[in-house]
Amino acid sequence: MKTFQRVTGTNDLFPEDIKKFNYVTKIFEDVCRAFDYHEYETPTFEYTSVFQRGIGETTDIVNKEMFTFAPREDSGEKDTITLKPEGTAGFVRLYIQNGLNSTKPPQKIFYNTPCYRNERNQKGRFKEFHQFGVEALSSNSPTIDAEVIMIAYRFFERLGIADKVELEINSVGSFESRKLYNDKLREFLRPNFAHLCPTCQERFEKNPLRILDCKEDSCKKTTTDAPLMIDNLFEEEVAHFEKVKELLTSAGVKFKVNPLIVRGLDYYTKTAFEFISKDIGAQATVCGGGRYDGLVQELGGPEVSGIGFGLGQERLIMTLEELNKFPAFEQDYDLYIATLGDKADTTAFKIIDALRQKDVVCDQDHMKKSLKAQMRYANDKNAKYTLLLGDNEIETGKAALKNMENSEQTEVNIDTFVEEFLKIIGK
Repeated sequence: MKTFQRVTGTNDLFPEDIKKFNYVTKIFEDVCRAFDYHEYETPTFEYTSVFQRGIGETTDIVNKEMFTFAPREDSGEKDTITLKPEGTAGFVRLYIQNGLNSTKPPQKIFYNTPCYRNERNQKGRFKEFHQFGVEALSSNSPTIDAEVIMIAYRFFERLGIADKVELEINSVGSFESRKLYNDKLREFLRPNFAHLCPTCQERFEKNPLRILDCKEDSCKKTTTDAPLMIDNLFEEEVAHFEKVKELLTSAGVKFKVNPLIVRGLDYYTKTAFEFISKDIGAQATVCGGGRYDGLVQELGGPEVSGIGFGLGQERLIMTLEELNKFPAFEQDYDLYIATLGDKADTTAFKIIDALRQKDVVCDQDHMKKSLKAQMRYANDKNAKYTLLLGDNEIETGKAALKNMENSEQTEVNIDTFVEEFLKIIGK
C-alpha cells in the first residue's frame, strides 16, 4: 500500500515546534502593542489581481511562485483566486475596502498570517510559511520609517539576537527619481545586455533596478560599477533618508547602508531595509521591508503613504535554533493518578475533572497498565505528584499522595482531595 508523504516545502508541526511558534508570537505581539499597533487579519486568499497590481507583474512572486485557481463556474466571479504569497497587498486591500483612511492617522497594523509560494526546495524557503508583518499607513514622515524598523529591532532584542542580525538600509527613491535612474541604468547595461541572465533580460525594460539584486554570477559581473540609486535621489529623498539614519542612530541602532538593497517587490519607495542573519546559510534575510507610497493608490485607494515589513517565522526560528536562543519549554504536569480497578477509575475520573476545571494539569491511566508501569509513566511525564487509588483506598476513603521530587508521602482524604490538593499547589 502506498505511504503518503507531506508535500515538499511544507512542515508537520509537533508540540515542541508549536511551543517555539507560540514563544516568538507572544513576544512579537507584546512589542507591537507597546508601539500602539493593532492586530488585523485577512483571508488566506485574495483575487489574483490584488497581487498582480499590488506586488507587481515583473516580480518573481507573481510570475513564478503564486498558487492560483479558478472559482466555481456558477459563482459569477471572473477573476481567479490566489493564496496569499505575502501580507502587505491584502492588508492594503483591507484598508481601502473598509475605509480605514477615515480613522485618525496613522493607521498602525500588525498581523500573523500564513503565506504560500511555489518555491524551489531550499533551506529557509517553504511553499507554506508563516509571516509576521507590520504596516503603518497615512504618514510620510521619516519618524514612522524609523519606528517600523525599531519594532523589528526591539523584537530581535527581546529574542536575544539583536547582536546576531545586521540591519542594512537603503533608499530606492520615488517613482519619479527612479524613472530617471532606470534610464541611466539601462544605458550602462545596454552594451552588455547579452551577458545578462534570461530573467534579467526580461527585467531590463520593465524594472532594471531588480537586476542589481540578481544572484547570477554573469549579472553580478555585468553590474559591477553600475550607477546606484542612492546617488541619484532627489533632494527631498536625500533629506528623508538622512533623517531616518539620524533617528536610528539616536536610538543606538547600528546599521549599514547597502546601496544594492532593492527588495523583491515593485511597490517599494524611499526607505528599504533588511535584517540579515549569517547563521542559517544562503537564505540570510530574516526580515525585510520598506516604504510603499504609491501602493494604496495603485490598488484603487486614496493617495496615502505607507511603510511596513514582513518577517518569516520559520526562518526566524531556524536562526534562534542555530543560536540556541530558545528557553527550556517545560510542560507543567501537576498530578498523575495511578489506578487499580474499575471503582478507582471512576473516582480518579471525577477528581481529575474537578481539578482540570481549576486549570490543574493531571491525568490517569487509560491503557490498563500495571502499577509499576503507571509509576514509570508518571516519572517520564515529570509529574509533580502521584496519587495511588485501588480497592483498599476506595474502601477506607484515604490514599497516599507522593511528592515525586523528594518522595515524601502524605495521607489525604479522597472526599476532600480536590480542595486539599489545590492548597498544596497554591491554586
